[in-house]
Amino acid sequence: MDRTKSLLAVWTILQLLVLTVNGQSTCESHRFANNLDFTQCSPLQALGSFLHWTYNEQNGTVSIAFRHPGTSSSSWIAWGLNPGGTQMLGTQALVAYTNSSGQFQAYTSPINGYSSIQRGSLSFPVSRISATLVNGEATIFATLELPPNLITTNQVWQMGPLSNSVPQGHPMTGDNMRSTGRIDFRSGQSSASGGSGDRMRKRNTHGILNAVSWGVLMPMGAMMARYMKVFTDPTWFYLHIAFQVSGYVIGVAGWATGIKLGNDSPGTSYSTHRNLGIALFTFATLQVFALLLRPKPDHKYRFYWNVYHHTVGYTTIILSIINIFKGFDILDPADKWRWAYIGILIFLGACVVILEPLTWFIVLRRKRRGGNSVAAPIANKYSNGVNGTTTGPHHQDA
Repeated sequence: MDRTKSLLAVWTILQLLVLTVNGQSTCESHRFANNLDFTQCSPLQALGSFLHWTYNEQNGTVSIAFRHPGTSSSSWIAWGLNPGGTQMLGTQALVAYTNSSGQFQAYTSPINGYSSIQRGSLSFPVSRISATLVNGEATIFATLELPPNLITTNQVWQMGPLSNSVPQGHPMTGDNMRSTGRIDFRSGQSSASGGSGDRMRKRNTHGILNAVSWGVLMPMGAMMARYMKVFTDPTWFYLHIAFQVSGYVIGVAGWATGIKLGNDSPGTSYSTHRNLGIALFTFATLQVFALLLRPKPDHKYRFYWNVYHHTVGYTTIILSIINIFKGFDILDPADKWRWAYIGILIFLGACVVILEPLTWFIVLRRKRRGGNSVAAPIANKYSNGVNGTTTGPHHQDA
């Protein structure tokens, strides 16, 4: 028994030595064609890849070679830098694959989505980009002209399948979810993934704040004003204000986190999502100031104020829903979150379908009876211009 244990221990040590020597031999001792040489090399901790580079501090350029053994003609490889996170989304990437002509080619791609890897210019200049596939080992070569904030940053690398010579999404399990880390081109240090948890928490916080504020509280506030007036007068007004002000405050917090994330990610840009966010913040702020400048119910300009208030309000709600789904595309969370929000929208839509005819039925019935609490939307001096109901003299400033 002791002899068997000894043999197993020796065998384990030999295996570790072989792996260590093999790792060094496939990195520092690797020989490139045409006597190409690099000053630094790092075996990457996932997917069996390697990064070689030479940093030129005088002109701020980095010459790199990203190697991935075990690449077939039916797969693609990618390596890139992501200053804003440790996922492929937002990565300034170099991609290589075998095209429909059978040639292994490389191109640059700012990764803006998981559905495809489109060609495009990166946030920094790239030159001398090329790729080789020899005996199942793929290599991407390039020279990067990096700004100071990218000398030390996050690196991300991936591999995935091809379909009809088009790169498809990579697997979302195993090493494909661990293929990220930090790289310091100046010092030559390369480490495992770290420091991205805070960034991801900020992104998730940004998404949650905006989904709750613009996507839930704002629509509910509008529903309070439109449908609750015939049931809970004047409570509807205070509910409307409570939902809208809460939505605005939370929405501003979400908007601010988005601005901070954008400032911390100079290499990442989601222009449509950002522009919609700025428009939403502007419209919501105008609504707040409009509330402060609201004319009296019997003022001659109150009708025009109502038209403005409703138009801007409904526009804000529509744009907010669109932008929330833009955010889903960027964050790419589990499908359950997207479907949860869709479920909320379906519920709110069902409430509208039920309450809209019910509200008009009550309003018309009261008008036929000639009740004191109902008059034509514009004729009565206390009318708020919604569903023909009045605010009443006890809260005519509502």
